[in-house]
Amino acid sequence: MAKKQKYRLEALLRLKEREKRVVEIALAKAINELRRAEEKERALQKEKAKLIEEWLCTRQEMDVEMNQGGKIFDGTLYVNFLRKLKEDEERKEEEIQEQHKKVEQCQAMIVRRRREYIDAARELQVMEKHKELWNKKMLEAISREEEKQYDELCSTIYQLRGWRGESQAEGKALGY
Repeated sequence: MAKKQKYRLEALLRLKEREKRVVEIALAKAINELRRAEEKERALQKEKAKLIEEWLCTRQEMDVEMNQGGKIFDGTLYVNFLRKLKEDEERKEEEIQEQHKKVEQCQAMIVRRRREYIDAARELQVMEKHKELWNKKMLEAISREEEKQYDELCSTIYQLRGWRGESQAEGKALGY
């Protein structure tokens, strides 16, 4: 009987499986990073909206106070406070722009990671298909070898019967 051979590319197949898992994990991390970046951007947008609302409320308070004949010193305080709020709003806008760039970078990273994942999955699929075809080929080779050995055995039995002078009927009676 033919000896069953071991798949020679088994190590490469395991390597492709491991590579696919690593790329899959990297993709998941990139997706999580994008979610965190988007959440931070939304939080910064909310903070900016609060600053704008605070600026508007303070501006309204200042208008009311000044219309009622407030002190000049109070007006200066309000103006300085409003200027500070405006500066905070501008800084917040810069932070939002930087965070938006990070979000775009994360999106680009996800596109790359998805491409890597698709490639790794395809390579693994090719290797698995190759192994499947190899197994089929090996089974066919084993089957052919067994048939060849069976034919040789039958031929030998036939020749032995011929040398002994047995007829085919006697061989059938004996179970050959």
